[in-house]
Amino acid sequence: MSRDGSLQLKWADGEYSFRLGWGEIEQLQETMDCGPQVMLSRLLDGSWRIGDIAHVIRLGLMGGGMPASEAASKVDYYVKQRPIAENVTHAVAILQVALFGVPDEEVGGDTPGNLDAPSA
Repeated sequence: MSRDGSLQLKWADGEYSFRLGWGEIEQLQETMDCGPQVMLSRLLDGSWRIGDIAHVIRLGLMGGGMPASEAASKVDYYVKQRPIAENVTHAVAILQVALFGVPDEEVGGDTPGNLDAPSA
């Protein structure tokens, strides 16, 4: 099993793949002017900003393979047109998996290349 930080969630009108890879997290940091751990803390303690929710979900959809325009449309309809707090738990799940992996993933499983130091 690969530890790529992706997950499948029932959300909006179906089941979708979400993933915040390195590039999506960098975009998130630049857009929201904070790191992912700060954003996760805000989502968990209730001090979140509405952009935290919308951007995590939009970028998660894009990282999961959805075209940017479709991801933006989904967020416009299923996040911005709904009660604000309705999507907080989804944003938390997406960000937690990006930062810590899926709980049942085996640590040290399939890793890209040999990351061990060369032996002398």
